[in-house]
Amino acid sequence: MCHQAIEKTLKAYWCDTQHNDPPYIHNLNRLVEGTELDKEMTESQLEVIETLVPMNIQARYPEYKEQLARMLSKERCRRIIDETKQLQQWIKNKLSNSSADTSK
Repeated sequence: MCHQAIEKTLKAYWCDTQHNDPPYIHNLNRLVEGTELDKEMTESQLEVIETLVPMNIQARYPEYKEQLARMLSKERCRRIIDETKQLQQWIKNKLSNSSADTSK
């Protein structure tokens, strides 16, 4: 769900800042590059993206769910959720700033 939260937030930012609709993809790296947020993100924010990318792919296929469950401890899940919330808020703040800039 962390992947989807960031994906949807990136697509909202895309809709607000681009002249075309976001692509029908789930690839966070391509969405970040398409919005050009990769130029503003810190190394740790980009690492959050890299952490989330394979989770969506693995969660979609039943044969990977067990493998994914073994990779995730309670502590790691808590860290991923916290990092996702921080990144999502950062993107939302950029979205608010972008909307404020266009209303002037």
